Amino acid sequence: ETVTPQGVVAVIPVPALPWPPRPTLVLVCDAVRDPGNLGTLLRAAAGAGVDGVLLPKGNVDVWSAKVLRAGMGAHFRLPLRAYCGWGAVARQVEGLIVRLAEAAGDLAYDRVDWTEPSALVVGGEAAGASREAAQLAAETIAIPLANDVESLNAAMAGSIILFEAQRQRRAQHET
Repeated sequence: ETVTPQGVVAVIPVPALPWPPRPTLVLVCDAVRDPGNLGTLLRAAAGAGVDGVLLPKGNVDVWSAKVLRAGMGAHFRLPLRAYCGWGAVARQVEGLIVRLAEAAGDLAYDRVDWTEPSALVVGGEAAGASREAAQLAAETIAIPLANDVESLNAAMAGSIILFEAQRQRRAQHET
């Protein structure tokens, strides 16, 4: 961030990549308020081959400078749907198995079949998942942790789970 900006050079429309007709892996960010975490989640989502990202109201501004910087161009590689309500989220993930990442989830993230059409919900750092996210989820998943570590931040947890999904999907296509 500069102290004295140079002024406006150009005004461009926010890109809107088309939402895929039949997504098989969707990331839903639920009240992720840290810009670094949201940008990192978007970058990981792009790298892991996510079909689209849903950002219901309550997340940090997806187009803020810090999120853009942490995203490293992911905004321009992923269909993003920001500022939507939970009703819209439910419609976009219809037909997908919705899995909510929680520190005390019922299933280990690497014991889940990610080759099935899925949506991963990652909750915010402070309060965790919202009531709406919990109601939408069919399963809760967790990353088993050692050494009395209680939790990981949203970006780290989401990245680990998304790349497990990518690993399973890649293995399925290689056989």
